[in-house]
Amino acid sequence: MKTLFPILLFFAIPFSILAQQNQAIDSTRGTATIDYKTTGNTVQFAPQTPPLNQIAGAPKAFYSHYWEFGDGNYSKAEHPKHTYKKTGEYEAKLWATNNYDTGKPPVSRPKKIKIEKDATAYNEEASMTEDFTLQRNREPMPEEDIVVIMSYKNSKDYSANGKLYLFYNEEKYKDANFELVDTRLHHNEKNVDAEDAIVLSNPIDDNYNYYASAEKQILQLRSRIQDTTDKKNLELTLADAKASYKKSSTLEFNDMKPNEERNVFYTFKTTPEMLKDTSAIISIRGVYVPDDTYRNHKVKTMEMEIVTSHDPNKMSSNSTFLNYRLVRFKRPKFKIKFQNNGEGPARTIRLETDIPDMFDKSTIRVEDMYPKCEICPKEKEVRYSCLDTTYTDKQAIFTFKNIYLPGSEQKNVKEYDSTKGFVKYSLKFAKDFHKVKTKSRTAIIFDKNEPIITNYSTTRFLPGISIGAKAGYNSFGDLENSRSYFIGATLSPYKSYKWYWQVELLNSLHEYDGNTTINETLTAITATGEQQFQRTTTRTTYNNIDWEIPVLARYNINNYVGLGAGLQGMISISEKQTQDILIERFENINMQPGILVDSRESQTESKNSFTNLRTGFLVEATAGFARIGPSIGARYVFNFKENYNYMQFYALWKF
Repeated sequence: MKTLFPILLFFAIPFSILAQQNQAIDSTRGTATIDYKTTGNTVQFAPQTPPLNQIAGAPKAFYSHYWEFGDGNYSKAEHPKHTYKKTGEYEAKLWATNNYDTGKPPVSRPKKIKIEKDATAYNEEASMTEDFTLQRNREPMPEEDIVVIMSYKNSKDYSANGKLYLFYNEEKYKDANFELVDTRLHHNEKNVDAEDAIVLSNPIDDNYNYYASAEKQILQLRSRIQDTTDKKNLELTLADAKASYKKSSTLEFNDMKPNEERNVFYTFKTTPEMLKDTSAIISIRGVYVPDDTYRNHKVKTMEMEIVTSHDPNKMSSNSTFLNYRLVRFKRPKFKIKFQNNGEGPARTIRLETDIPDMFDKSTIRVEDMYPKCEICPKEKEVRYSCLDTTYTDKQAIFTFKNIYLPGSEQKNVKEYDSTKGFVKYSLKFAKDFHKVKTKSRTAIIFDKNEPIITNYSTTRFLPGISIGAKAGYNSFGDLENSRSYFIGATLSPYKSYKWYWQVELLNSLHEYDGNTTINETLTAITATGEQQFQRTTTRTTYNNIDWEIPVLARYNINNYVGLGAGLQGMISISEKQTQDILIERFENINMQPGILVDSRESQTESKNSFTNLRTGFLVEATAGFARIGPSIGARYVFNFKENYNYMQFYALWKF
């Protein structure tokens, strides 16, 4: 027995290690199956989903569900019950999304549902509260499909024909985020290319937005009317959408009865080039033309937050990349999403949100919210539901008071969307803000529970381009009679905060004297045989056109002082060399020049192009407006080989 135990242990250890390795690297996508039970025309659906792998530290993991029943209807309930109106074979589909789970969403195969007779005395209930809506089954995630549901309703008292437009892949992003792979139609809609329909829709109630102004230490919120989604200039709407989005889909529908509701389902596949910034907001825009004999129409823009895992508590922004030149009067928007994952309703929800120093907290304006409620009055306690906003030195605090937000684990809660909420707000930049990346996140507190910390929402600036005009004087201490003036241009990022790169092209006109040589010899006069003393003086001058190409790293100490260091190359694109030759003859007195006998002068010129390549190292300092505008500076250039060091004094204006 003692001999057998080491042998068993020898074989058991490798299998144990192999099992641990398989567990660590197992990334197999799970499968969700559809169970159903048919009673007449009514079908009760149930999902069978794989076990969840809880994200450490996150709320309890759970599944959210999205069903398509194959007849143009859908549900987001976990166990939906659906009644089919007509006989036929329908294809039911399920998308299950794992929240707070480390794995990927499971895949699901469609299920064929056979209905053998028409429903009797079936009255379809109206479900839409608006004429036109856009929804999605989940947030976009790299390598995962999403479904967009476009719902539209005929609110007129007559049958109508119209059009539906869907725009996607925003122009502001270089690469496409989505590819439209499937469009499921159930009411004889047709794909068309024409976009010249003009229509009229009935007016809808005004939507209200909210904004905040600072008084003392409390942000007093007031309401303001937002533009309705009902618009009349269809050509302008379509032109704006085409300018904002790269791709579109157009559908035409006919004979839509009064109060009839319809759904169109689009499946989008995310591309490999999809934006990976998880704090970014991307959008899809829909346009609904209810009656193609008029120009009125409805517009909906659906914003979505890119995720790498499905976490309902999230912070995002539409200002991930900003043009620093143009942001002074813009209002970046931020959105805080939350979900109550408790077993009971939340009565108070507190959102403690970081506000970076570059923003002006006094300009906070609440753009939208859910649960919808009024704004809490200043310095007054109330019993009705309201949103209160205060702020500290570093944070804005949004507090939903006296509300009822059901929990996802609460009994009899079937729609997970009813457990979610959000606050969308915008604000302006502070008077003096720098071009720096910012990060902010939110602590979400449900009632008296421990806070849930969201991801970081980042704000970045595009580099931009700053072109500068530069002129000055080069002082060469080692050259005789040197005169060098230059003019040129600089290229650098626009108004960088601290470190940045700068490249220049300088064109200089340079005149200086070269070496002067004197050669003295004895020459014989052939007629008399006498010797004379001859002196030859050669003086060289240069007249050059030089190009200087410095590449340097610069650092702004503050708004007014900057330093720089880098490398420089210089080449003479044109060099004119002039030699003045003076030949003098003297009497020879004891091998020394005596009385001048005669003299003559001559001059020679030579020209070269792209010669005298010189490289060096430079250091400099500037004073004035270091980031943008006028400044003066001094630069010293050390040449690596020749004794060609010089000091440069210049004036610079960056635009």
